[in-house]
Amino acid sequence: MASSLTKGSVTPGTPGSETSFFGHPRGLATLFMTEMWERFSYYGMRALLPLYLVAPGGLHLSAATATAIYSVYVSLVYLLAMPGGWFGDRVWGPRKTVAVAGGVIMLGHLTLALPSSGTFYAGLGLVAIGSGLLKANISTMVGHLYSGPDDPRRDGGFTVFYMGINLGAFAAPLIIGTIGENVNWHFGFALAALGMALGLAQFLIGSRHLAERSSVVPTPLSAEEKSSTLRKAAVWAGIAVVFYAIVGFTGHYTLNWILVPLTLLGVIIPVMVLTRIKRDKDLDRTEQKSMSAYIWFFVAAAVFWMIYDQGGSTLSIFADSSAENSVLGWDFPVSWYQSVNPVLIMALAPVFAWFWLALNRRGKEPSTIVKFSSGLVLVGASFFLFLAPLSIAEGGHKAAALWLVAIYFVQTVGELLLSPVGLSVTTKMAPAKYASQMMGVWFLAVTAGDATTGLLSIAGVDLNKTGVVALEATLAVVAGVAVWMYRGKVKELMGSVR
Repeated sequence: MASSLTKGSVTPGTPGSETSFFGHPRGLATLFMTEMWERFSYYGMRALLPLYLVAPGGLHLSAATATAIYSVYVSLVYLLAMPGGWFGDRVWGPRKTVAVAGGVIMLGHLTLALPSSGTFYAGLGLVAIGSGLLKANISTMVGHLYSGPDDPRRDGGFTVFYMGINLGAFAAPLIIGTIGENVNWHFGFALAALGMALGLAQFLIGSRHLAERSSVVPTPLSAEEKSSTLRKAAVWAGIAVVFYAIVGFTGHYTLNWILVPLTLLGVIIPVMVLTRIKRDKDLDRTEQKSMSAYIWFFVAAAVFWMIYDQGGSTLSIFADSSAENSVLGWDFPVSWYQSVNPVLIMALAPVFAWFWLALNRRGKEPSTIVKFSSGLVLVGASFFLFLAPLSIAEGGHKAAALWLVAIYFVQTVGELLLSPVGLSVTTKMAPAKYASQMMGVWFLAVTAGDATTGLLSIAGVDLNKTGVVALEATLAVVAGVAVWMYRGKVKELMGSVR
């Protein structure tokens, strides 16, 4: 990476003014590498997770239980991004929060590497907590590297940063997945810990290049607020300890005593947050209307992520049991399917960016609503496509790997239509009072979608059955068509936002 550092021409006094990283502040290299290694550890472990849960040499759970655990884990990562952002704003500041998060993530992966089912769930919890702390704060520090929203390098900086995400996500299944599946599951989890250790080490070494404001706590808790927060946390922790002690000692404890409350929280908290914002009397009429429109986008996005994130659980478990995981006679690990999406993102994202600009120049770029509804229809179409390999497997044959690649391709195109638009519309429609919190609200759509998948799995619904897959596909397509049909009403509520 040092070879790409050259003397820059940025304004003296700005962070990283002595050198540049692809024309950006030197601190971007630190954050790029931190995020790349963190995503390497996260996506590597995530690629192994459902396979380890169902494997005879792993925990040997049912597919439904494995899907529930996977879905709860992913929903928690996004749910914890909001309190993670709160810690950065009120307690430690972004830089310290990210450093602590890296340590917690590394400890979580090391715990997963222990050959014990008893410590496995503790490891998952630690990784989820660390990821939530890191996710909200590292992006904030990228923004701190620039002089403000009008800095012409800002958008390009975030583009470079997100390339780090996809590089880590692409490499992880190929390396960690191969070691985990072919050598030893726990070696794979240990390799994820090593990846996070490398990311944390270079973050600590390179942190001198970050903006000074990244170390500042923007709105620190007062002594009274700190005391109140600690008191409330202690009360709730005490209630949980007493409750689970009673359940355990009376012999009634099962895994569902953890999974059900967490999945319910994943559905209830997003509803509560949206309701609280919508009912806030400080919002003016225009902001109230914008929030009414935003709820449409939020619900639709939850449906999208409910299906999309099954690419790492339902599709992965199907591939493990019912797919011919080979190309031209060459076998490959099931976890490698998880590299398809990031490599497609890196290949297609520049094409989409160019395409929208070309249409915009001609005055033909689709509206936000059209892009969003198209993303929903495509993710539904991906599950209609899933019906083909399911039918092949039900006939007693192995489905070709290209069927799964095609499903991931359609889902990736849908993601490129919906996800960037969702991020953009979230920032545009956010009420001024909640400007910094609304990105966390957008992540809650992922939480709600994955929690719904978890609830279905806990209820015993087999998500690899043709009837269920067809129902989910239909739901997504209907939701996409509904958003498009009511685009006039939604546009009216959006006001000047486009």
